[in-house]
Amino acid sequence: MLSIGDICTKTGLSARTVRYYEEVGLLPGVRRRESGRRVYGTDEEERLRFITRLKTLGLSLAEIKELNAVHGLGGSTEAMLERLEELLDTHQDELDHRISELGSLRDQIRKYRSHVGERVEALRAGGKQ
Repeated sequence: MLSIGDICTKTGLSARTVRYYEEVGLLPGVRRRESGRRVYGTDEEERLRFITRLKTLGLSLAEIKELNAVHGLGGSTEAMLERLEELLDTHQDELDHRISELGSLRDQIRKYRSHVGERVEALRAGGKQ
């Protein structure tokens, strides 16, 4: 059993974040000692790492909560993984679209930067445009 400080050290999350995840239902069933202090085991540590990984991949807390709900309906890992696959596909498509848009923006900036450079050179050469 780990204290909140210990679980934070192991996961890299703040105590506030861990408490928030518990509050919004992402970390259900956290045990408490008689004193009321939270204690965490390997299940909670794995869940926190899973949440962190999904957030890194771009999933929202609402989507992660949805995955928890799908998994909670009879503990169907297959259904949860299928839904996760759908969410990851959607996020990958969105990311591909953003990358394309950013590539276009980069090209526009290069073109305009070249135009500005030409104007600067013309002004230095004494011609006003």
